[in-house]
Amino acid sequence: MTLFDAAEGGVPRLSLVRLSGLVARSLAEVGRFAVEGEVVMPRQHPGGTYFTLRDRAVQVPVRCPSARAARCRAVAGERVLVTGAMAWLTDRGQAQLVAEEVAPVGAGAIAAALAERRAALAADGLLGRRRRPLPRLPAVIGVVCGTEAAVRADIESVVAARFPGYPVDFVATNVSGPGAADAVMAALAVLDARPDIEVIVLARGGGDAAQLLPFSDEALCRALCTLVTPVVSAIGHDGDRPLCDEVADHRFGTPSLAAAAVVPSRAELGTELAGLVARAAAGAEARRASAQRRLAGINREASLRAGMATARGRLRMVDGRRLLVHPRRALATAVARLGASHRQLDALAPARVLDRGYAVVRGPGGTVVRRASAVAAGDRLDVELAVGRLAVEVQG
Repeated sequence: MTLFDAAEGGVPRLSLVRLSGLVARSLAEVGRFAVEGEVVMPRQHPGGTYFTLRDRAVQVPVRCPSARAARCRAVAGERVLVTGAMAWLTDRGQAQLVAEEVAPVGAGAIAAALAERRAALAADGLLGRRRRPLPRLPAVIGVVCGTEAAVRADIESVVAARFPGYPVDFVATNVSGPGAADAVMAALAVLDARPDIEVIVLARGGGDAAQLLPFSDEALCRALCTLVTPVVSAIGHDGDRPLCDEVADHRFGTPSLAAAAVVPSRAELGTELAGLVARAAAGAEARRASAQRRLAGINREASLRAGMATARGRLRMVDGRRLLVHPRRALATAVARLGASHRQLDALAPARVLDRGYAVVRGPGGTVVRRASAVAAGDRLDVELAVGRLAVEVQG
């Protein structure tokens, strides 16, 4: 089966659909690439950012999808490096470069991009946020660095000099070029998820402004501020200041300086420990000597007599309390209380009231008469005395 339907005069013949497919496949075979040029006529659209990338007499239409808008800064007249892949628009019959990332090229453009990103970070309070202290003795130190051996070798040499064998875990990743910011964020997330990692060092060797541009990526800077683990930034040389230096918890001019700051010195720890032991021993000796002096100044016979006197006094107090709670004493107290209650009840008895000359008068119905108005002339009343009863008739 041939690619073309037929040939006339040696010229292949094919349909537009097949031609469009051939072009699309050919563009797909180019794959992912990076190309440099000047931004012409940038414009915003709901579907993303559109502009033309021009270099001399050549130009290519570019589209940056809205999902990648944070990584595509298109300013008219700026020279940029566009990373992406070619796509074929079948409905328009046009090739288009779909960008994943648009990075400025040149000192002026990079400075403008950094100023814009710095302003956005400052507006959200990320530049002035509270910095977390470095742990004194981190359980494990995590390091995110490039795949090149130089940075790792520098850090390992510092570890060997300060504390040989100290636990340091390296995560090597892409630290330059397109996609570096995403790779670094992924490596940071891996270390931040580990509970044994107590500090993270973000390290990279030196480079020009364009090579260090991923470490000024706005998304990366914001990711640094959300990490649970304190982060130390050590990017490039002492004069390099990418934006991640300004948002990290601590910043050091080189990876070696950062390693010296986070790796404790075994010699210093030994000296400090010896000092603590010496101070503890001196304190214990001082307390022993003080106690011995106090003991030597004590009159033992006088102390013994005072102690015996105190003991006798306490014994007398306890004996007195014992007498208060003795069963016979408690019984006598209860009997006395019972006798008093009996006498009180006997004094309140009706018979005793009558003995004192009082009488109880009841009317015809047997009810007690308390008021003169309760009876009338001619009523017969019953009067109860202390001894005997009287039947009387009311005359008035």
